[in-house]
Amino acid sequence: MRVILNGACGRMGQVFERVFKEKCPDGTLIPVDAMGQAGEVYRSLSDYDGPADCVVDFSHHSQTAQLTAYAAARRLPLVIATTGQTPEELAAIQTAAETVPVLPASNFSLGIVVLTSLARQAARAFPEADIEIVEIHHNRKLDVPSGTALTLAKAVQGERPGSRLVIGRHENGKRSPADIGVHSLRMGNVVGIHEIHVCTDTQTLTLRHEAQDRALFAEGALTAARWLCGMGAGLYDMEAVLEGILG
Repeated sequence: MRVILNGACGRMGQVFERVFKEKCPDGTLIPVDAMGQAGEVYRSLSDYDGPADCVVDFSHHSQTAQLTAYAAARRLPLVIATTGQTPEELAAIQTAAETVPVLPASNFSLGIVVLTSLARQAARAFPEADIEIVEIHHNRKLDVPSGTALTLAKAVQGERPGSRLVIGRHENGKRSPADIGVHSLRMGNVVGIHEIHVCTDTQTLTLRHEAQDRALFAEGALTAARWLCGMGAGLYDMEAVLEGILG
C-alpha cells in the first residue's frame, strides 16, 4: 500500500507514520509537509506525482482546497482527518467526492462510531430524558467544543426534532426540555474523553469513551484508507467503514 501523508511533520502525522510502519511493514509512505526539511519530505502535494494508492490528510483545514483538487486530479481516494472546514471548504469536499471516494471524519476511533450509534439508540429509548454531553481534552486543544462532541450532539438531535444545541451554560435559568447541552473541559494531557449523560427522573444512563493513546486515531485512519481504496466515488463516513468491517 502506498499512502501520501499530508501533514507528515505534525503531531498526528508523526503518530500515523509510526502506526503505518508497524501495521504495513511492506507499505510505502510518501510524507508531505510545508514545514518539513527539504530532502526529507515533499514540501507540497504538487511536488509529488509518483505512484500512490490514496491520500491521508492530517494537516489543517486551510489546505482543503489544494488537497481535494490534488486527489480529484490524480483519481486518488482521500481520507480527511481535519476539522473546522469553512462552508467553501466543505463544498470542495463535496465536489471532490463526485470524482473520487472521500472520507472526512472528526474522529477516526471505531469506538466513537459505536458510541454515536448508542447515543442515537438512547435518545430513541428515552424520549423525555435530559441529555448532556461532556468532552474533556488536553490544555493545548484549540477548538471548542470538539468536533466529536458536535458529531455526537447532532446524532442525538437527529432523533429529537425541535431540539436545540446549547454550547455550555453561562447564564442562570431553568433548563429547557428541548436542550441538548455540550460542555468542554481543557486540562492537562488528556487525550480525549466523551461522555453522554441520559437522565430521567428515575434513572441515569452514562455512555463514555476514553482515548488512551493518540495511536487509535491513526489506526482508524489507516483502516479507513484501506477500506476506501476499494470504493467508488462518493462521500463516506466511519459508520460505513465499521459496517464494511463487520460484513
